[in-house]
Amino acid sequence: MASFNKVILLGNVTRDPELRYISSGTAVTDIGLAVNDRRKTASGEWVEETTFVDVTLWGRTAEVAGEYVTKGSPLLIEGRLKLDTWEKDGKKNSKLRVVGERMQLLGGRGEGRGEGGRGKPRVAAGRGAPQAEENYDQSSGFDDAGPGAGPVGADDDIPF
Repeated sequence: MASFNKVILLGNVTRDPELRYISSGTAVTDIGLAVNDRRKTASGEWVEETTFVDVTLWGRTAEVAGEYVTKGSPLLIEGRLKLDTWEKDGKKNSKLRVVGERMQLLGGRGEGRGEGGRGKPRVAAGRGAPQAEENYDQSSGFDDAGPGAGPVGADDDIPF
């Protein structure tokens, strides 16, 4: 039977990353991501639900996170689910986490640090891939509000 393991998360970082290196010299960092969901109940009330997800980043992606990501930073993570199991005091434990394979910093430089300002989104791909940057300007079809604002002339009356 075929299988597919892909996760895409967009949320805010819950704590500053702590970059460390394993004995082979590979960088690794664990971050927490708060992902919000807003939905309507059967009675018509809106409820907000926050899911906290642990994400592990490796290699250059971990180094970029250690340098640029802070608590509160908006972040997009693409990766895969991994089940960790261990035994402690004779009791079996398990935890589901995400192994991040690609990370994109959202918002401007200093966002999440209280510095304000806008910068370019940065993309870091795992497995030793170089960091890439994309420039967003008028010629790319985005207005002055930045890349998250949508194409120039986008209709604000769209109901979704």
